[in-house]
Amino acid sequence: MAAIGSLVFCNDCGNLLPVSKGTERNILACECCGAENKDTGASTIVTKTKPSDFPSFLRQKLQSTVQSVERHNISTETTVTEQCPKCGRQEVKYTAVQLRSADEGSTIIFNCECGHSWHENN
Repeated sequence: MAAIGSLVFCNDCGNLLPVSKGTERNILACECCGAENKDTGASTIVTKTKPSDFPSFLRQKLQSTVQSVERHNISTETTVTEQCPKCGRQEVKYTAVQLRSADEGSTIIFNCECGHSWHENN
């Protein structure tokens, strides 16, 4: 009998055997040829691999371009030409955030230097 993962096959004909009970004392009878097979589904094989076992150009590229960024140094605001409704300034900063569910548009939050802020839903 051969075991591949949790599937157990007959030694004589290769047919898939009934579900393993998980004990080596259990005998599994082949429904195709009638052969009796010892249940080896209980034996567990653990394999361990490391990334170098599967070389990948993409993985090497990702490891070489990893950046560390401190959270407080991330700038998500961009300047746009939009008139502030309070002071009339023509350039304001904005940021896009996803406040509603994923199937709805993002929310654009505008911030003016005068301190006024407003938002628009996309």
